Amino acid sequence: MKNRIISKTDLNLSLIIGFLIGLFFLISVRVIGMEIDLPWDKKWDLSLLIIFPFLCFLGMVVASFLKERFLMIYQIAKFGLVGALNTFIDFGILNTAIILVETASGIHFPIFKGISFIAAATNSYFWNKHWTFEKKESLFASGEFAKFIAVTFVGFLLNVGSASLIVNIVGPQYGIGENLWANIGAFVAVFVAFIWNFIGSKLIVFKK
Repeated sequence: MKNRIISKTDLNLSLIIGFLIGLFFLISVRVIGMEIDLPWDKKWDLSLLIIFPFLCFLGMVVASFLKERFLMIYQIAKFGLVGALNTFIDFGILNTAIILVETASGIHFPIFKGISFIAAATNSYFWNKHWTFEKKESLFASGEFAKFIAVTFVGFLLNVGSASLIVNIVGPQYGIGENLWANIGAFVAVFVAFIWNFIGSKLIVFKK
């Protein structure tokens, strides 16, 4: 039974992550909605800021029960929540840049994607260091941040490279507009980099 206990800290942090995911998700919905005329009612905004925290909270509770059989599942659940937050920070900043500059392709896209990825990666470092892998060393432990930079750089190449390939080389397909296609490219890039990010973080950066 002891393994099933979930700390109040983990539950509270899952709620915070859920709220932030909802917030950045709304930014992306607004941008995509401009292009595909998404029937989005502003009164739903508040609902998402409640639903996402609830789902993240529920996910941590379920993971706490499963960890009795699969100990790593709890860590993967934390990594997944942080990854989801990173994804929507990435998307939120990317879409904010698209709105401000009013373009979603060409030379601007890799720049936007690079900035949004760096912001998400920085967020990832702090959450995964102190929450997912529970490292107790100083903020920037000796050699750890250098490893993080190295692993992140590979993830950066995988993420930005695959997204740029889809957006600028393949280009919009099936009549999909540029803004939506930019988000599709960014979404695919998340999956391309996810496995590398977890393995690199667990076995290289935050190895105990």
